Amino acid sequence: MGTEAGAGEKRIYWDDIIVGQTVPFGRKVVTKEEIIEFARTFDPQPFHLDEEAAKDSMIGRLCASGWHSCVILMRMMVDEILKYAEGLGSPGIAETKWLKPVLPGDELTARYTCTSKRELRSRPGVGVCQFLFEMLNQNGEVVMTWDVAQYFRIRGAEAA
Repeated sequence: MGTEAGAGEKRIYWDDIIVGQTVPFGRKVVTKEEIIEFARTFDPQPFHLDEEAAKDSMIGRLCASGWHSCVILMRMMVDEILKYAEGLGSPGIAETKWLKPVLPGDELTARYTCTSKRELRSRPGVGVCQFLFEMLNQNGEVVMTWDVAQYFRIRGAEAA
């Protein structure tokens, strides 16, 4: 996403987003302890909680909850994109895919590609972008994807 200097920080507007451009961001090393803690609180399935129990799972070892993966991606997005964005929320995620397990010790990064964008006729000064977000492990394998729309202010226009 493009940026504009203003009050000492970059700002991202709808105008700055380029359809087809892929932008890398984020870095997070996942620990066994945080996998277990997240699972204990939000997704207490045995293969997320216990290394021995996980041996009998499809993965064969402890792995992060898919919901934990979503939270990790969301945090990277907020830290490196959304806190700078003239964002106005999202109508939702069209699709989430968990393609590979996230394992203890994995170093995750992310990237996004804008797949389309348009101005909203019903809301002058607001545009919507469709994005494909991908989270990758240290081997460059895509472990998760999001197909998501995001509303942004259009530079110089009054937001509705």
